[in-house]
Amino acid sequence: MKKILITGSNGFIGKNLVDNLSNLYDVCAPKREELDLLNTNIVEKYLKLNKFDVIIHAANTNSTRNIKTTNYEVLDRNLKMFFNLERCKEHYGKMYYFGSGAEYDMNNYRPMMNEEYFGEYIPSDAYGFSKYVMSRISEQDNNIYNLRLFGVFGKYEEWERRFISNAICRCIYDLPITIRQNVYFDYLYVDDLVQIMKFFIENTPKRKHYNVCTGKRIDLLNIAKRIIFVSNKNLDIIIKKNGLKPEYTGSNYRLLDEIGEIKFTPLDVAIERLYEYYLINKNYISIKKMIE
Repeated sequence: MKKILITGSNGFIGKNLVDNLSNLYDVCAPKREELDLLNTNIVEKYLKLNKFDVIIHAANTNSTRNIKTTNYEVLDRNLKMFFNLERCKEHYGKMYYFGSGAEYDMNNYRPMMNEEYFGEYIPSDAYGFSKYVMSRISEQDNNIYNLRLFGVFGKYEEWERRFISNAICRCIYDLPITIRQNVYFDYLYVDDLVQIMKFFIENTPKRKHYNVCTGKRIDLLNIAKRIIFVSNKNLDIIIKKNGLKPEYTGSNYRLLDEIGEIKFTPLDVAIERLYEYYLINKNYISIKKMIE
């Protein structure tokens, strides 16, 4: 049985990975107080001791509604965590970390960006730049791979700020769905990401970085309409600003070439599952946060 380290197990993606992989592998998912990824010596000792077959580095720092961080903190923490793991690469089999479409530079997005577009622009924001640096380093390492995410959604995400979960929660409380400005996204259901990770755990990739996405575009207004349909309610959709923001979508041709056919969960099915999840956990949703 493969021994796997999952970092960031308190986070949205990390929690889902731990939930779904623990029955298949020997999964270690230490909390921050058990493994401080910012401490070089502690990380080195931990990796030397455990000799993991695979590391899935899902720990991440970004400024959100719930956690406010400065640009310096975003850059500093993301890079320190990564380099503390990267410098010990001889002590584990391989490492996957989650990059971001932000590596392509948020000011220069174009529809269906492919991996060859990487490097055309240097990201202007701290988060995107931190992921850009990691990608450049991973290109030089034999056993470190970048899985570049766009929009991932599902249970455990920050429902206060993530569009699909927030829209579902607003429907549950009979509130209108609000959209700052419409935009086309590529949304990947987290359960599908878990299935993709199973492939990468069992196989050694031919390339060093992959867009991990569905390769399909959908706009927020269309998603909102689908959520309202699932809710079986008559609710308003409020768009605060006209027009469209720059599209944030990626080509997954390289991913499909690596894995083969992927049966992505239909968006309507994923929304139904997530709606049921929030209905069951309604007591944990603060209506006050939605009307602030």
